Amino acid sequence: MGMAVVFRRLPVVLGTVAVAAALLVAAAVPASASPRSDSDSADSGSGPALRVPAGALRHSLSCHGDLAAAATGPVLLVPGTTLDPETNFDWNYEPALRARHQPYCTVALPGDAMSDIQVAAEYVVAALRTMHERADAPIQVVGFSQGGMVPRWALKYWPDTRELVRSVIGLDASNHGSLDADAVCALACAPALWQQRPDSRFLAALNAGAETYPGISYTQIYSYADEVVVPNVPPAASSELHTGGGDIANIAVQRVCPGHVAEHLIMGSTDAVGYALVVDALTHGGLASAHRINRAVCATPTMPGVDPATLPANEARYGAKVATVLATAPRATAEPPLRPYATTRDRDAD
Repeated sequence: MGMAVVFRRLPVVLGTVAVAAALLVAAAVPASASPRSDSDSADSGSGPALRVPAGALRHSLSCHGDLAAAATGPVLLVPGTTLDPETNFDWNYEPALRARHQPYCTVALPGDAMSDIQVAAEYVVAALRTMHERADAPIQVVGFSQGGMVPRWALKYWPDTRELVRSVIGLDASNHGSLDADAVCALACAPALWQQRPDSRFLAALNAGAETYPGISYTQIYSYADEVVVPNVPPAASSELHTGGGDIANIAVQRVCPGHVAEHLIMGSTDAVGYALVVDALTHGGLASAHRINRAVCATPTMPGVDPATLPANEARYGAKVATVLATAPRATAEPPLRPYATTRDRDAD
């Protein structure tokens, strides 16, 4: 399959997202936001007690391979907004990691990652603790869009998790939000979209003080062609991180392949350049380098693990999931309130 064929599919995917966003904005009567559980689960380590029931946390985590046998630490895959792990990863990153004999887990975020991100972070905290207990090794986190950002909330407010993580690798991560969310939330929108507006209270708390922590490598991979996490071009690219004691690599795929065309959904699914940078990070302590990437990847239509025979069906499933969730997810007329633990001065000194 030639690169031109891949690019011809872009308008179809983009059209799906645009229609879905229009449906969401046009909704006149918002539904109530998904309820939060006030039940405390069994908790260990530092940080606030987890309010999500322990059974729900266990059920959200699915692991493949012997986590203790991972030479570079097991990988945690975190899906993006509107997505579940299967739709996001089972036709690309999961088969690619299995082919590399890389043990990994996926975590399902509540409400297809459309609910309160503060609740979603509890699922990530529990996943990190469980994986580290099984592997006895630091975890490498790979997340798409919101999935690249929500682990940072976990690291900020549950300090014990910083000892469990080797790296945070984001693909078009919404670290500083998106102007698109302002438009989508003009009338009402899902809680996670409220929280991904650039001026949200959630993002102000997340990015107060240091954005990274010592001992953790942060590789942020993004595309100038991202039309969902906007703006994602320097000098104010949303995905980029700049402060704190962590090692940071901010890399646009266009630095590897000038003129490369990869919009948001492709970055989170089939993009060969993004995947090459992810693998480079996984095999170099979590810190990727554009200089190490073989430029032959620029002519590669899709990443390893993607089956050309099933690609059209999987792309259709992927786009349909995004459209359906955007149109039907419960909506709220305001951003969820910050949890008490996040309303005090930032906890970077913890």
